[in-house]
Amino acid sequence: MLLEPDEPHPVFEFNRQGLSPFVIIVDHASRLIPRKLGDLGLPAEELRRHVAWDIGALAVAWQVAQQLDAPLLAQNYSRLVIDCNRPLTSPTSIPLVSEYHPIPGNQGLSREQIAERQDEIFLPYHRHLSALLDQRQDPILIALHSMTDLFKGSRRAMHAAVMYNRDPSFAHRLRDALRLEADLVVADNEPYRVSDETDYAIPVHGEGRGLLHVGIEIRQDLITEPKGQAAWAKRIATSCLQAARS
Repeated sequence: MLLEPDEPHPVFEFNRQGLSPFVIIVDHASRLIPRKLGDLGLPAEELRRHVAWDIGALAVAWQVAQQLDAPLLAQNYSRLVIDCNRPLTSPTSIPLVSEYHPIPGNQGLSREQIAERQDEIFLPYHRHLSALLDQRQDPILIALHSMTDLFKGSRRAMHAAVMYNRDPSFAHRLRDALRLEADLVVADNEPYRVSDETDYAIPVHGEGRGLLHVGIEIRQDLITEPKGQAAWAKRIATSCLQAARS
């Protein structure tokens, strides 16, 4: 067993009975690591960086959920343990390298060790989301992420981005609503795009169910503090409503 009885459940849930059609998810909400895995052999400063979690994303999502009266589901463990937005067949499902640094605690895992992470963290999260979507009529899936402003030496000029794969309809409406702010740079499928090989939540729960959906990336330096989190939560909530009406 990976998780001990007194450790957090892999799913953080808020406002499950919310009346909004929107369902907000945060796949990389936490930097928590199960006690059994220690620090995965990484220094403390590495576990505080964007490689371990989407900084600021949960704080923004929680406020968006409040403003929209929407349910929120978030993953309670670090993506360094297992990435809940990667197919289990992906080579980065359990990452071996954290941007620049090898992750000692993820090297040479046995089938049993891999299965523990899948069975106790990944699968409960997605089963929980599936059950929530089953209970709702025509939900709109909003997957909220944050991205670093500096990645491998390159500075990102965009403030935010919308992401999608086969169906851009809701993403483009949301993008256009966000771009009504003239000084806001909102990218379209940059610096990331959704694909079956690299993503799980939108291909499986969004496209797989035929739901309206979007992935949103917000630059983390804009949402590290409460003031920025509140501003972006209001912006995202307002734009979601505009996109749903258009």
